[in-house]
Amino acid sequence: MPDVMPVALLDPTWLQTVWFLLWTLLWAVYFMLDGFDFGLGTLMPFMARNDLERRIMYNASGPFWDGNEVWLITAGGVTFAAFPKAYATLFSALYAPLLMLLFALIFRAVAFEFRNKVDSPKWRKFWDICKFFGSFVPALLLGVAFANLFQGIPIDGEGVYHGNLLKLLSPYGLMGGVFFVLMFAHHGALWLAVKSAGPLHDRAVAWSRTLWLLLLAAAVLFLGATAVFTNIYASIIQTPPLAVFPILAVLLLLASRFARAGTYLAWLAHAGFIVCVTFFGVLGMYPAMIPSSLSQAYSVTAMNAAASPTTLKIMLVVVIIFVPLVIAYQVFVYVLFRKKITAEDLQRQSDLY
Repeated sequence: MPDVMPVALLDPTWLQTVWFLLWTLLWAVYFMLDGFDFGLGTLMPFMARNDLERRIMYNASGPFWDGNEVWLITAGGVTFAAFPKAYATLFSALYAPLLMLLFALIFRAVAFEFRNKVDSPKWRKFWDICKFFGSFVPALLLGVAFANLFQGIPIDGEGVYHGNLLKLLSPYGLMGGVFFVLMFAHHGALWLAVKSAGPLHDRAVAWSRTLWLLLLAAAVLFLGATAVFTNIYASIIQTPPLAVFPILAVLLLLASRFARAGTYLAWLAHAGFIVCVTFFGVLGMYPAMIPSSLSQAYSVTAMNAAASPTTLKIMLVVVIIFVPLVIAYQVFVYVLFRKKITAEDLQRQSDLY
């Protein structure tokens, strides 16, 4: 028996399942971390009343945004290396929205770096607009993209997409986009309540409560539509342990509302909600990564899309060694910049955004 166990553990199906779980986890962590930055950028035109408050909102995510986006690169890299067929199909079928997502992220990144380079209101206003669209558009597109994955997209046995951009904007796809925008906006409002003080803090708390109600309504509609347009609930019925994720999501969403406003506890509860929602949706597709709406036989799965077992083994060793180091570094950064941002900080440190 001891000689058989290692062979069983390194069975290709086992490796493919582990990498599917890691792929899910990477997307969940990315949504949890970069989500509050998308929310801050989306809320900035409506919440900030002067340039000082806009600078505070920039600096609330300034030290973190580029580190957070590492998880997006990692998720894309894992898709490319561990599931090359899924990567090829995904970037072919969703080429237009992914290209728009890329340009939006580029403009958002440039806004961080360029906004304070010229002392001109028009200059700053231009980059503030870029920051808004560079936050709102990715949140919307990610929601639309994942909603379409949940319900399946029209790909044939060769992975060729039979549709167009408008086909992705179905009622269910748009509901997913609205849900993601509200989820990230609420996440951003909770983060701003933690990082700011004074009137901006009070406004962030008030906005978080309003957004929570809107998010609750959007979640109910989206989850109801998920039962109609997808097979996710059927997967949960077949694998009862998966039911823990929607149950935890509900409890954490409630906790994010009733925890003391402006605390890390409220923000962490909502972060857990985002993680549970991601696991609920993505694991509900398993083993499919890109379900086909034309025929289940055409679906791209963790099994038919995976790289060779040798590749998966080598990558697993790399992940076990380096991912804990990345997590430790990010935890250090969040602890280092844990204090609230005040007007005095902005005046004292001219290199802040």
